[in-house]
Amino acid sequence: MRHHTVIDSPYGPLTLVADADDALCGLYMTEQRHRPADETFGPRDDSLPVFADTQEQLAAYFAGEIQRFTVRLGLHGTPFQRRVWDQLNEIPYGETRSYGQLALALDAPGASRAVGLANGRNPVGIIVPCHRVVGSDGSLTGYGGGLDRKRRLLAFERGSERAEAGVLF
Repeated sequence: MRHHTVIDSPYGPLTLVADADDALCGLYMTEQRHRPADETFGPRDDSLPVFADTQEQLAAYFAGEIQRFTVRLGLHGTPFQRRVWDQLNEIPYGETRSYGQLALALDAPGASRAVGLANGRNPVGIIVPCHRVVGSDGSLTGYGGGLDRKRRLLAFERGSERAEAGVLF
């Protein structure tokens, strides 16, 4: 059984989804590509501890107080997707990597496109920082939450944009 809640963020409302083990298994932005149907999120329940923990850590992230999340995750995906998502967590705050660099790190040098597809299916954006992946020339390519949000998240992490909860830039 899944449950969900919705919280405000500087990048618009975020839908948080938890699985039966009280682990975060989804963080979805409005109009996000590959966002599951809302009815798959289960009933709304604002009282789950994982939601409070996630909201607290996101507030600290947006305040510039933390750079890495420790919220308990329950990611559901193929073994390859999970390897890609694990690799995303290795990209340092404020830095980027290309799809090709991630493929090399996974010992799959010809798998840049597969890495891109797995990156696009990341169910917990921001927390698993898929926004830190760029094209081989450094260009901003695809982001499930939209390129404007990607640009703003990267600018925020580089210190050139402020993030305030409930404020859209």
